[in-house]
Amino acid sequence: MDPGSGRVLVDGRNACGGGSSAVQKRSARPGGRAGEASGAGRLGGAALALIGGEAGIGKTALLGDLAERAGEAGFSVGLGKADELHHLVPLSSLTACLTYGERPLLSEDALAPLSRGHDQRIWLVQHLAERIEARAALAPVLIGLDDVQWADPLSRFVLKHLPARLRTSPVLWLLAGRQGPAQAADEILTVAAPAPPTVTVRLGPLSDTAIGELAGDVLGGRADARVRELLEGAGGNPFLAVEMLSGLRAGDPGRRAVPPGLVVGVRGRLAPLSPGTLGFLQVGAVLGRRFRFQDAAALSDRSPAALVEVLGEAVRAGLLADEGDFLVFRHDLLRQAVYADMPPSARRALHREAARHLVATGHRPIDAVAHLLTGALPGDEEAGLLLARAADDVLPVTPALAADLLVRALELTPPQRPAAFDVGERAILALARAGRDREALETGERLLARQPPLDVFGRLQAAIGTTLWNLDRAEELRRRIEAALAVGGAAPETRARLTALRALALSRGDDLAAARAAGGTALREATATGDRQAHVQALFGLGETALNAGDTTEALKRFAALGAVDPAYLPEEIVAHQHLDDFASAERLLLRATAQDGAYRQAMLMWAQGQQHLGLGRLDDAEADLVTMERLEDEVEVPVQQVNGRVVRSRIGLLRGDPPAARRDLAAARERLAVKPNPGNTAVVDYLEALHADASGERARAAERLRRVQRHDGFMRWRLLRSWVDEAVRIALHSGDRDLAAELAGQAEAYAARNPGVPTATGLAAQARGLVAGDVAALRRAVALLQDGPRPLNLASARTDLGAALLAAGARAEAVDALTRARAAFAEAGAHGAAARVQNLLRRAGGQARRAPGGPRPAHGWEALTASERKVARLIAEGHTNRSAADLLVVSPHTVNTHLSSVFRKLSVNSRVQLAHVVLASGDD
Repeated sequence: MDPGSGRVLVDGRNACGGGSSAVQKRSARPGGRAGEASGAGRLGGAALALIGGEAGIGKTALLGDLAERAGEAGFSVGLGKADELHHLVPLSSLTACLTYGERPLLSEDALAPLSRGHDQRIWLVQHLAERIEARAALAPVLIGLDDVQWADPLSRFVLKHLPARLRTSPVLWLLAGRQGPAQAADEILTVAAPAPPTVTVRLGPLSDTAIGELAGDVLGGRADARVRELLEGAGGNPFLAVEMLSGLRAGDPGRRAVPPGLVVGVRGRLAPLSPGTLGFLQVGAVLGRRFRFQDAAALSDRSPAALVEVLGEAVRAGLLADEGDFLVFRHDLLRQAVYADMPPSARRALHREAARHLVATGHRPIDAVAHLLTGALPGDEEAGLLLARAADDVLPVTPALAADLLVRALELTPPQRPAAFDVGERAILALARAGRDREALETGERLLARQPPLDVFGRLQAAIGTTLWNLDRAEELRRRIEAALAVGGAAPETRARLTALRALALSRGDDLAAARAAGGTALREATATGDRQAHVQALFGLGETALNAGDTTEALKRFAALGAVDPAYLPEEIVAHQHLDDFASAERLLLRATAQDGAYRQAMLMWAQGQQHLGLGRLDDAEADLVTMERLEDEVEVPVQQVNGRVVRSRIGLLRGDPPAARRDLAAARERLAVKPNPGNTAVVDYLEALHADASGERARAAERLRRVQRHDGFMRWRLLRSWVDEAVRIALHSGDRDLAAELAGQAEAYAARNPGVPTATGLAAQARGLVAGDVAALRRAVALLQDGPRPLNLASARTDLGAALLAAGARAEAVDALTRARAAFAEAGAHGAAARVQNLLRRAGGQARRAPGGPRPAHGWEALTASERKVARLIAEGHTNRSAADLLVVSPHTVNTHLSSVFRKLSVNSRVQLAHVVLASGDD
């Protein structure tokens, strides 16, 4: 990938070290390993290559060779190596790549705030993408990570999603890792593909001829039959062969038979060393491939001065390299061989002592975790508490890792110790945060079975309560919390949390007056105790209760207060404004969230933005927001709004007149419902089924699905049919079920009475009544009310109903005017299916109805792009980064990324250079 053409300017070199001409020939031949990897980048876009193979096969050498040649070709290079004993430290693996060399991709000062203190892995990926994209705008970038199988969880998360975010930039990702089932590299490739393009290079064994030449190089002469027999144990692995030959040369072949195998080969290398040097190497092997001299000295219980000669001997033997700040085993297989040759009990004891030393000398608990997991035994309370502290450090960015650490900490902590309940409570909360709610509930049940003290009992029930809410078990939550409150004995803060959880559970019941009263009590207790968690839960419960009662003004009041306490709940406040038709305030809050970096839930913000665009009739932008929301939820594996998102996208497909797309989204909604089958999701999918059945003429089935929605808990009626009730009334009338239609109209009128100043609420109530009664005056009133509101699609729908009623009444001229306005509004929004249905009514009116403007877009080419996609395409073609384009368009960079991915797909381009040519050729200003 040279700076101009996008091709990697590297040729094959020795992919395995040792200087063997045979090895050089293997990697340099046309179509060989290096050639495959170098062909990964093309035309200036991103590419990802995996170099796989067993340990010692030559991956590191090939990766280094490619990085060196790329640097010579003008690339900015970041090269790093994951470490087995640091595989839990968040972002440690990728940090090595980004801070590599004299001109690092990111300085350590710039990287530090990205890796801690934020509750959003999505935020981290986005900000890393922006920084790498800016660098790639100056020169193509190569990021290579060796030993990716040991990458820490946060680095793996970032590597799974960064390549796709940077698919339009000239970034070549090279990952080298060992082969094996479910390796990290394969997982990364699976997520990243097909954008960017990927290639896998598998390094195989050397031929017998090449191994023979290698033996000659090492031994200084032709290998005899005995040596050739010995080398069969290397299996064509060049590193193993070199080490076995070096061990053979360093040891005494006449005195000791050397069977095949690396450990025995390394024994031969170690045999001439002094006992002190051997012990020092064993301590180093426990500390890891890279370790500090002073740490090894401390664990050896000797002064650094006393170990100077020992270190020199290890370096002279070619086992260690001295990098100044760190000592490094020349190859990790050497470390593993030394490590494997130690008695297991000695290894465990040294790991435990290493953990104590690291913590005592000021390291973070997470730096000692790998040693604790290896060296600690059940009953080691100190180790358990250290793991719990480490979990607290990593919880914001890697909740799954934090949950694993706390589960292990709970196993280590003696069950009779008070600390066990504290660790257990934190484990429950971490498991819930990681989306492992059933595991969290099981953990809580085991702790409760130990019959904890009353104050601990209450804390555990409060922790379990969060899990029950996530599992949609509101009634069980209510029963448990009421039982815990009845027992008593809880501290005031715990009681406040329990009271707030009870109010939240009641918000899903039929007695919303009781829920409102309970929420008020919970809020007073939370305020009195100053407990933030109780405060958040109380306000959220009050907001939910208000929404379920159809009182949108009250809901906004509660969610605005909640957003002030915890900015993560800003999306709820935005959506409450939309329910009140206050799209201007919702827009201001969306702009504030876009302009600021905060602890916002990015996926929920995209849901709120999608609702904003949908309400304002911007179907293309709404769909892009929902696609982005689903992608972000998939990344963090927390599917909150996936069912609702697919339902809305399916409705958009029906409005556009694209039944295949609408059916695909209906199928996707059903799949996601199976994962999260709560009452709300069930009701919304039932409603979508009704829409599809009605559209295909299955009137009875449509009405049956609609009746199922009405039989759901009462709160769903307000929330589901808030702005869709006119559709529901038409479905009931189409099936001849006038009682159902009247029930729906009464429901709309009750909602309007609760929200008298909201044009959409009052207008839809008039529209529903007009449809049921065949009342033209009511339909005229509906149009007048909706004209004062912000929702063009609801207004167009009301005008369509009015036009149809006027036609039936013989008022042709007025009908044509209403229908013409409705058709134009639908067409402008891209709802060409709805516009076509209005067009049919206009034909029935007998007038010279003009063809509706516009029409469905083609699937490919410049004309396939939406207006927003064209804006993004022009800005990127002008040289803007995703971030600068987002700032100019005042949207989220996540949205720009979604638009840009769609642009590349529709235009069949792979790079920004190609995109610029297409934009220029379009002649579109």
